[in-house]
Amino acid sequence: MQKQFLTLFLVAMTTVLSAQITDPKATEFYEPVPPKVQAAPVTTPPPSDAIILLGKGADATEWTNGSGDAADWTVEGDALVVKAGAGAIKTRRTFGDVQLHVEWRSPNEPGKEGQQRGNSGVFFHECYEVQVLESNGSDTYTNGQAGSIYKESPPLVNVTSKMGDWNSYDIVFSSPVFNGDGMVVRPAYVTVIHNGVLVQNHWEIKGTTAYIGLHKYTAHPETGSISLQDHGNLVAYRNIWAREL
Repeated sequence: MQKQFLTLFLVAMTTVLSAQITDPKATEFYEPVPPKVQAAPVTTPPPSDAIILLGKGADATEWTNGSGDAADWTVEGDALVVKAGAGAIKTRRTFGDVQLHVEWRSPNEPGKEGQQRGNSGVFFHECYEVQVLESNGSDTYTNGQAGSIYKESPPLVNVTSKMGDWNSYDIVFSSPVFNGDGMVVRPAYVTVIHNGVLVQNHWEIKGTTAYIGLHKYTAHPETGSISLQDHGNLVAYRNIWAREL
């Protein structure tokens, strides 16, 4: 009973504190700066038990827009490119615990800086974000650069390829578990390997990704869609596959 009360108290305090935060800069930090490491993207063919989400010819049949209609991003060879203003796309299938491989490429935008440069994101349950950003040649808050759990955890190192080159993410995501009252029984965890280098080591996710305020959990079903963000930048995606765990 005491433990349950403490959990409810912490949830309530987080809600109150979050409600008081109105400036997005309050949840941004710039130090420590992850050191830069050079590494090549890992182009991994899907294993035999993988679900192909985006393969040859950028077949987008596994994806929909926010309304459930066919995804209408731009096809370029084997890549699917963000169509600015079209909105995020999400998988038709839903996933709980999952291993995900995704390759992405920032557009050539030398005149842009920070969060305006090659910005997108990979979301689990459409609410927990692994940031996509061109962080090789531009600075931003460290918990918002490529490989970060957005507004939570900066990457251990900065392994972002130079502008216009491909990157790879290999992500292991453990879905949160809620009880019948909507309380968190097990938080979500995520491990991220960026271009073959570990950048998030079994990070405990604090809650739904938020631009303003502290992150907190809201109960949701055991499985959910994986989504790719439209942030207005023409980020390209290819070779996406998943393994249910």
